[in-house]
Amino acid sequence: PCTAHTLIDLSKNILYEDSDVLVINKPAGLVVHPDGRTEEPSVSEWFAKKFPEAKNVGEPMKLASGELVERAGVVHRIDRETSGALILAKTKLGFETLKEQFQKREIEKIYHLFVYGNIKDDHGTIRLPIGRSASNFRKRSAERGARGEKREALTYFQVLKRADDKSYTFLEAKPKTGRTHQIRVHFKALHHPIISDKLYASRKPSLLGFNRLALHARRVSFKNVSGKDIQVEAPYPEDFEKAIESIK
Repeated sequence: PCTAHTLIDLSKNILYEDSDVLVINKPAGLVVHPDGRTEEPSVSEWFAKKFPEAKNVGEPMKLASGELVERAGVVHRIDRETSGALILAKTKLGFETLKEQFQKREIEKIYHLFVYGNIKDDHGTIRLPIGRSASNFRKRSAERGARGEKREALTYFQVLKRADDKSYTFLEAKPKTGRTHQIRVHFKALHHPIISDKLYASRKPSLLGFNRLALHARRVSFKNVSGKDIQVEAPYPEDFEKAIESIK
C-alpha cells in the first residue's frame, strides 16, 4: 500500500545492536510511534520494516477511538522534539528484559539540555509530583493547580556550564521516574523552562540558534538479555554541537 509520507532510514543512526536489543540516535522532529491521528514517518514504522521478525514485539496502544496502534519494538519513548538515545527491542525476550528494568527504574537515562536563565544551584534534586495542566490537555504540570492524579516524579540535575550573561544554563539531568514531559515540566516549575520549548515556554525567544526543544538524550545504561551492562552515548546533533561550541 502506498503511504502518504516518505519512509525514513535510520540504519546510520544505530549506536548499539545485539540479537535482542537496538539503540538508535533518534533525530529531533521524528515521532517514536504513530498516534493514529496523523500520517507521518515514525521510528516504529522504520523498525518494523528493517526487522520484520520484530513487527509484533512491543505492546500496541489503544486510542480513544478504540483503534489499536502497533508500536513495533517500542519499550519507552522520547518526545518528538527531543533527539538522542532510544532503546528498541528486537525480540519478545529483549522487550520483557527491558520492560522489567524500566519498571524497577534500573535503566539510567542521562539528558543534556539548555534552560532559560541562571540556575543558582550547581546540582540538585527536583521532587515534584506531576499532574495534568488545568489550562491545556496537551500539557502536564508540577505546579499548584495541576489536575487529576498527581504522580511521583524525581529528577536529579547538575550544571555543566553557565552563560556569562546569565541568560541560559547548560545542564545534565537524570530522571529517576519516567513521567510524560518530566524534564520539561520540572524545569518549568523551577521557572527555568527548556530553551525553545514551544509547549512550555511559548512566549520566550529562542536562544543559541535552537528552533526545536533544546533537549538531547545523551546516554542510556541498561543490562542486555545476557545480563551484561551496556552503556550507549548518543553523539550531539548539529544544533547542540553549535550551541556548545558557542559557549566555550
